[in-house]
Amino acid sequence: MNSAPGTTKAKQQHQPVMPVQVLNGLCVKREGKFVDATYGRGGHSSLLLEHLNNEGRLLVIDRDPQAVSAAKQRHGADPRVLIAEACFADLGEALESCAWAKVDGVLMDLGVSSPQLDQADRGFSFLHDGPLDMRMSPQQGISAAAWLDNADSTEISRVLREYGEERQARRIAQAIIRQRELNPLQTTKQLAELVAKVLGPAARKFNKHPATRTFQAIRIHINDELGQLQQGLKAAMHALSVGGRLVVISFHSLEDRIVKQVFKAVSTNPSVNRRLPMPDLPEPEFKNHGKQLPTATEIEANARSRSAVLRVLERVRKPQSEAVL
Repeated sequence: MNSAPGTTKAKQQHQPVMPVQVLNGLCVKREGKFVDATYGRGGHSSLLLEHLNNEGRLLVIDRDPQAVSAAKQRHGADPRVLIAEACFADLGEALESCAWAKVDGVLMDLGVSSPQLDQADRGFSFLHDGPLDMRMSPQQGISAAAWLDNADSTEISRVLREYGEERQARRIAQAIIRQRELNPLQTTKQLAELVAKVLGPAARKFNKHPATRTFQAIRIHINDELGQLQQGLKAAMHALSVGGRLVVISFHSLEDRIVKQVFKAVSTNPSVNRRLPMPDLPEPEFKNHGKQLPTATEIEANARSRSAVLRVLERVRKPQSEAVL
């Protein structure tokens, strides 16, 4: 239930993205063990719980303490639900704390959640003036303001270019350096206005705010979102039982590219030289079920879903290390 800054309407706040595709992708067993690795405000978790019986279990995790608090308030009394404050990289540890060796499914709904965007004091959105923070977990790491006040022009430019695919990254970085020599950037409004001034009116084409790419890039960097994703995918795949599914919903090309490449790598054998004898390669441990997109009907009802891409990976064989035991 994530989106780009500025696209969320309050009435859509708790509407989970691609709910039917998520359930079908996870192939939910009523007595199974599942993980919602990005609780947010519980849209997908509530949907999953509707399909679990009394023997079923759901572990919900989130790195945002406010999301964890919301989970405890909403599901704390449900004996089927376990709750942990953790990020993707800690998924394996969270499973160990529950004494879960294997699970039947893991869901990852990537990016920033609607409640985070709507709260000005979190600093995620240029539509709400607030402290320039952007941390998923406000008590960990440094804020966006602190990073912008200390990083050099080369580093800022690299982040904007790599994580925001911002063509004018160098100009924006130089403007940030000039501005902080006078007064460091402290609020989302200050950063948004600076970027808009650098890029000019032409950058507002397609009704997209000029600072969209800059905010995305800084947020991804501050929270190490792509590194967390790679570690989380590895932990999730390791935890899947045979027949278990990993479902990932991404909202921009950087995330989806990582998911696509990882899923392809583990579901296909490496290419070999046809002129050489065919080696005896083991069958892949996973099956890639490809990608799905939201329907036109869902996009019309929930604008947040328009950039979503859902991919499904299924474990079809035990890991080689387990198969020989």
